[in-house]
Amino acid sequence: MLTLRQIEVVRAVMITGSLAGAAKLLGVSAPGLSRLMKYTERSLGLRLFDRRDGRFVPSAEAADVFEQVNIIFSQVGGLTSMLERMKQGDAFELRIGSVPSIAAVMVPRAFRATRDRFPRLRGDINILKIEEAIDCILLNEAEVVAVSHALDHPAIDFVPLAWGRLFCIVPEDHELAKRDSVSAEEMVRHPLIGIDPNDPYGSIMARIFREKRLDYDIRIRARFGTTVCSLVAAGLGIAMIDRFTAADGGMRGIKCLEIEEPTEFQTYVAKRKGSDLSVYADFFVKALRAEMEDRQA
Repeated sequence: MLTLRQIEVVRAVMITGSLAGAAKLLGVSAPGLSRLMKYTERSLGLRLFDRRDGRFVPSAEAADVFEQVNIIFSQVGGLTSMLERMKQGDAFELRIGSVPSIAAVMVPRAFRATRDRFPRLRGDINILKIEEAIDCILLNEAEVVAVSHALDHPAIDFVPLAWGRLFCIVPEDHELAKRDSVSAEEMVRHPLIGIDPNDPYGSIMARIFREKRLDYDIRIRARFGTTVCSLVAAGLGIAMIDRFTAADGGMRGIKCLEIEEPTEFQTYVAKRKGSDLSVYADFFVKALRAEMEDRQA
């Protein structure tokens, strides 16, 4: 049986008509190529070339061999081309889901890093509510979904992603804007926006208020962080927001304050249980984790 290396050498000799030409084509030494050709013919029990005036001419009995060599070489070339396209992400669409807080800043940054690695990769990115994550995975609408907390489901794995915490956001001209931090007691003295006890992040503040026996007034409810930011910037109240939405300080008209009480939470990547991620999804998750961990400090 011929190895791929022997096939490559036989084809090179057939194309160039000499050992020296084949050696130059393959970037190897002519003596080594000569030894390999002799070994190949001896192991096959077949003379592949006739030597005529210093040239290597395919022998009559080996005509069919050379036809197959060309076919195999073409198939190997096709395989190599396909693997190269896979390295570039060509013809593959990475389907991603994310809750809004992680999707706002972190997901675009991680997908940019993924595209830098796989320049021709296509993407389909969906913003989901936490309760939609399971259906998205089970229906194969996304390979991975970034979520703000884990759920209990027998068909879904929730892999830890990164730790986050909450901030209080106030208008730039607010009396609290001169501060660097604020306590729960101070927050409840002002109209609050978007703190829904049923929301993963809202439940953290609701628990703190409950433990401290603080009454609070939610003037406006808004689910998504970008809407909450706009409402605060408009002077309609103060709010709490996660550090991933607030990353890079890109919110105009708003000041971010540390919350003095502990507000840490764990985020996760949801995927189908027992499944291996594609190389593209695996790279994306690692890039997303790196981006989010970089914002923990």
